[in-house]
Amino acid sequence: MNGPGADTKAKSRALMLVGGCYASALAAGLATLALVPIESVLYRTLVADLVATLVVFAWSVRYDNSSFYDAYWSVIPIAIVAYWISQAESGVPELRTLAVAAVVFIWGIRLTFNWARGWSGLDHEDWRYVQFRESAPRAYWAISFAGLHVFPTLIVFAGLLAAYPALMRPGRAFGPLDLVAFAVGMVGIWLEWRADRELHAFVTGPRRPGETLREGLWRYSRHPNYLGEILLWWSLFLFGLAADPQWAKWAIAAPLAMTAMFLFVSIPLLEKRSLERRPGYQRVIEETSMLIPLPPRKRRRDRMA
Repeated sequence: MNGPGADTKAKSRALMLVGGCYASALAAGLATLALVPIESVLYRTLVADLVATLVVFAWSVRYDNSSFYDAYWSVIPIAIVAYWISQAESGVPELRTLAVAAVVFIWGIRLTFNWARGWSGLDHEDWRYVQFRESAPRAYWAISFAGLHVFPTLIVFAGLLAAYPALMRPGRAFGPLDLVAFAVGMVGIWLEWRADRELHAFVTGPRRPGETLREGLWRYSRHPNYLGEILLWWSLFLFGLAADPQWAKWAIAAPLAMTAMFLFVSIPLLEKRSLERRPGYQRVIEETSMLIPLPPRKRRRDRMA
């Protein structure tokens, strides 16, 4: 007999499996950190991160669901930051270190909770993964390995890399740029929290088929949650810049790559799907800013009336 209780049990079981997946992945990563003969903390962490990703991929294959990886995006940064702090040259966490840790930990915990709340269980897989399955069934697991597991791991690692000197070396004294970095990070977290809260209320509430959320933050931006995510990664870069300007000269590639991923991959894919599924979405595009919150625009026909 199926019902709400059965759905809750299925979701709880699925979340327990994901927890087991991440526990085994982190155990494999810790073993790698302890056993791999790589002197550099940076490269040793990268190898451990990739090993952990392989473990997650194995679980994805075992349960035929690539969404096992989804929360890894927000879980692994917490583990990496904690490890880097434990390996820092100064030994005692400084104010900048604590600020970076606060931003990453709050962001990671909130984003992971939001994913867990929205994921229904093993019956659900991200719609983009489903599209890959349908368009290239024979190559799907190769695509999943390279594009849905390894690539996100590398780009998240690059994003954290921008803040590496802020965690590992004393660098310059805590100053105004650190305050800006912290503010940018917290604004990004707030935007994601508020946008996700509004979206959850909209999705779970009464609505017409094909209707688009156009209240709250979503009245001024079509993707306020993505804006918050982008700000988070720029925040980490600013922390790195405050600690070591020389490092930041090339580390700026990390937030630029993250921004480009959202602007040229994630948002276009989502907008294409919305145009196909929501008859009135073209009007949303015409009236609402894509990313930066701005007052709604009047459509050209309205201005001519």
